[in-house]
Amino acid sequence: MDSTSIITQVNRDEEPLNTFPTADSAPTTARKPRSRSLLSSFFCCFGSTGRTPPTTVPPPEENGQKLHEPASSYAPSCPTTHKYLLPPLRPSDAHKNCIVIDLDETLVHSSFKPISNADFIVPVEIDGTVHQVYVLKRPHVDEFLKRMGELYECVLFTASLAKYADPVADLLDKSSVFRSRLFRESCVFHRGNYIKDLSRLGRKLERIIIIDNSPASYIFHQDNAIPVSSWFDDMSDKELLDVLPLLDRLAKEDDVYKILRKENHNHIVA
Repeated sequence: MDSTSIITQVNRDEEPLNTFPTADSAPTTARKPRSRSLLSSFFCCFGSTGRTPPTTVPPPEENGQKLHEPASSYAPSCPTTHKYLLPPLRPSDAHKNCIVIDLDETLVHSSFKPISNADFIVPVEIDGTVHQVYVLKRPHVDEFLKRMGELYECVLFTASLAKYADPVADLLDKSSVFRSRLFRESCVFHRGNYIKDLSRLGRKLERIIIIDNSPASYIFHQDNAIPVSSWFDDMSDKELLDVLPLLDRLAKEDDVYKILRKENHNHIVA
């Protein structure tokens, strides 16, 4: 497997990752610039402008047309023209809105560089070699997920590969809050980025919320978004707690646009 196809999350810029870690080279981590790095081919949402999606991950198709056609030709899909990404609603969730939650730099931060206080260490096999991924949980993530499971139909949607993200989700979500998990193959490759097209979920758009640190990932549905800052290792961070009052309000709305369009306008003006 091409090592650059493993990680898509962008990272810290003070320690850029230019190559994939090997058995005799120590990995490093980087900040979250808008550029390609090692971790930016494995975790989250940003691809590299001008490059095609990794050939090891077959792109989804719709009516025989690949969804990573040139950017000018792609528009969010009509929900009636393709198979939905989500299964039918469970009866217990029929009255709930749907919340789509990102993984990397929203709920956790992951690194190939050893972290002494890592919450999880996830082995990932690449080309016959097992690499250790060190995972930190964002402060208050357990409380946040518990509350989301009570209020919403919760969906994990990440542009990371399942071979990394699925075991992380297993460790993070001990209470099985996430009804579904969607990975990179469920994204649309558009203008160098992996986009989460909410119109493909099979839920009413006015009843979907997406929480993500990457504006590019919800560019098709900005009025459904609650932006959060990228998190790396600030253990005093309270953003997941701060967003709970808004999410409590939205859980009771039949049309989330009534609140989110105003909230996002105020956010832009501020």
